Amino acid sequence: MSDVHPSCDRPAPAPVADAAVPTSGLVLTGERTLPGVADENYWFQRHVVAYDLAVDLVRDLPATAVLDAGCGEGYGLAMLAGAGAARVVGVDLDATVVAHAAATYGTSHPVVEVYAAELMSLPLDDGAVDLTVSFQVIEHLYDIPGYLRSLRRVTRPGGTVAIATPNRLTFTPGSDVPVNPFHTREFTAAELVEELTAAGLTVDRMLGVHHGRRLQQLEATAGRALPDLVGDPPSDWTEWLRAAVHAVTPDWFTLDARDLDASLDLIAVCTVRA
Repeated sequence: MSDVHPSCDRPAPAPVADAAVPTSGLVLTGERTLPGVADENYWFQRHVVAYDLAVDLVRDLPATAVLDAGCGEGYGLAMLAGAGAARVVGVDLDATVVAHAAATYGTSHPVVEVYAAELMSLPLDDGAVDLTVSFQVIEHLYDIPGYLRSLRRVTRPGGTVAIATPNRLTFTPGSDVPVNPFHTREFTAAELVEELTAAGLTVDRMLGVHHGRRLQQLEATAGRALPDLVGDPPSDWTEWLRAAVHAVTPDWFTLDARDLDASLDLIAVCTVRA
């Protein structure tokens, strides 16, 4: 079975599943979220947090060759290129999405190249990149060990692999069956460390994405968790909720190693063992 390579996702199919996105021409299906959609802004900005961390990793390693495995729409490619990477390679299975990413970001960022390929068959030589990022992808795949071996193969020994994925304990609480029909397996922090270690990666940092003060205040006012609130059809949102969702920026979230089991998403920063 072919793997899907989304850029990011949400708990369940979006109520606007058949709506085209004006800024991209792509379609919201619930498998991934997209930039430029005001009512999707909470989910989009929540995932930008991981790319902000990747930008910091690039800046720590100037002239870095970077792979975004499962790049989706491609906004992360532009962020990585803007951070100063010497080469940014995006790979995704969906040819339509790849064509969009190449046209939208490859033309404006000469260091960006985008390919349609299976993540198990990455079009790169062994050790070709210094940094591999793969955000909101691992939970969609059927052969997770094979996927991680593939990421390790193309990342040089001593290089960095960063993985982001929803925290099972908060994304699908109380069940081992993912609430998102596009997910095959979700992880706790401990489970993710075990999987990554078995694949020949040393987990240097395990971080959690949390709601910051502004989002916590919104939840306190509403008396409901924000992911539940924005899971309602946008037509049912109150005006204050719509205004708040449209205003969210990445700094409304926090990223740290505390209380990982209560985090929204997990981000593992790993070193490839020789």
